Amino acid sequence: MQDRIDLIEAEIPRLRRYARYLTGEAERADDLVQDCLARALEKLHLWQPGTNMRAWLFTMMHNLHVSNVRRAQRRPQSCEVTPENPGPPTAGNQFDNVQLRELADALERISDEHREVLLLVVVEGMAYQDAAEVLDVAVGTVRSRLSRARDALREALEYIDPKAAERARKELTHVGGLNLGY
Repeated sequence: MQDRIDLIEAEIPRLRRYARYLTGEAERADDLVQDCLARALEKLHLWQPGTNMRAWLFTMMHNLHVSNVRRAQRRPQSCEVTPENPGPPTAGNQFDNVQLRELADALERISDEHREVLLLVVVEGMAYQDAAEVLDVAVGTVRSRLSRARDALREALEYIDPKAAERARKELTHVGGLNLGY
């Protein structure tokens, strides 16, 4: 049992990074990771030794996130703005590097399914088969989505700033080891 828990613990940094991309907020990402870990420990008896623990956890997190998004769409949350509660603070500029800001803007412009496949395959380095399991699609679908996602990202970068796209082509492979197929 402890060896399974050790496998789960080893995946926490990747889970946190993926959750941050999915939610876009640190607090919601932490909640998503916590929910995923609680569910994983609760369902640990269902994991089959010899299978990919990371894919199992990412699938669980992906499904939790989809459920959370659907639940939020059914019941939109409201917050009363008062002098004591002026509303959420405005986000500060988190990026010192212009290329990272442009990339983040471009990632926001592409569809969720394109962003997810880019994050899993390019950022997390998952094999196509593992990404297919997480997204519950065929491997061929992952390949075609990844190709379209790369095209969409290029177009989004061109839209933001044509020079940004050119800089990205030259420099993105050096940022965090990203290889976006340029």
